[in-house]
Amino acid sequence: MKNAKEIFHRYEEIRPRLPQVNTSGPSQKITSLLDLTDQVEAFVFDAFGVLNVGDSLIPGADIRLRELRRAGCLIRVLTNAASYDKSGAIAKFQNLGIALDPSEIITSRDAALSALDARHWGVIAAPEDGLADVPHKLTRLGDLPAEYDAVEGILFLSTATWTGTQQSLLESSLAHSPRPVIIANADLVAPRGQVFSLEPGFYGHEIADHTKADVRFFGKPFPEVFTLVKDTLPGIQPDKIAICGDSLHTDILGGAAADWKTVLVTRDGLFARTDVEEFVRASEIFATWQLERI
Repeated sequence: MKNAKEIFHRYEEIRPRLPQVNTSGPSQKITSLLDLTDQVEAFVFDAFGVLNVGDSLIPGADIRLRELRRAGCLIRVLTNAASYDKSGAIAKFQNLGIALDPSEIITSRDAALSALDARHWGVIAAPEDGLADVPHKLTRLGDLPAEYDAVEGILFLSTATWTGTQQSLLESSLAHSPRPVIIANADLVAPRGQVFSLEPGFYGHEIADHTKADVRFFGKPFPEVFTLVKDTLPGIQPDKIAICGDSLHTDILGGAAADWKTVLVTRDGLFARTDVEEFVRASEIFATWQLERI
């Protein structure tokens, strides 16, 4: 998938697997999140396309977070990135110049690992991932067909070195022996400057299309990560929480399903250089508010 239209079309194809919720529009246009500090007590940020693109900070994102803190708002970052553990997530934001306490970062990896049982897992991970936070027997999957057949479940963390040949091996193994598949990043793609990378969610839906495996997706828009965030915000009502994201089908749909307010950010992420209203009308997924940058 090379552009927003192709990505949007695929999200619409898999929409029956996503949380089912109706949203009403149109979205109210705002120029800054500071416009909302009298209505929102906690802001939850997607990372890619909102705070950063690839390894680059979006200009002003760090300043805005500091301003929101000074206004008395709580900050959380909710990311579907599952290629690294919590220490890696902390390091990523430190390298971007964003000051966050570890308790303010919630990842789809957190939710996926909490769902694992004590079986032998075949793990698809980045080479540099030490997998120290995976507490069960595991085998890193690569190019050996026998290893795919030997494991009792699949944990898909990263597409860093994943290939079409390996995907074929995985689907073939699951076709003749269906087993649980945990997709630790529900995103189909991630924006990387002018291009998009294919993420575990893309391959997870291919598996769901082609096999009878029990595929479970973790991360936005699925509820487990929203529950993890809400648990860190005791006493704050759902309608006082706003998620800020660049994707209609993950950030906005998932936030609406959690009864949160939603903010669609349009300039740097999935809908950069497009007419975002075309996609909003086609999907009928309306954010509460819309702006270019936070």
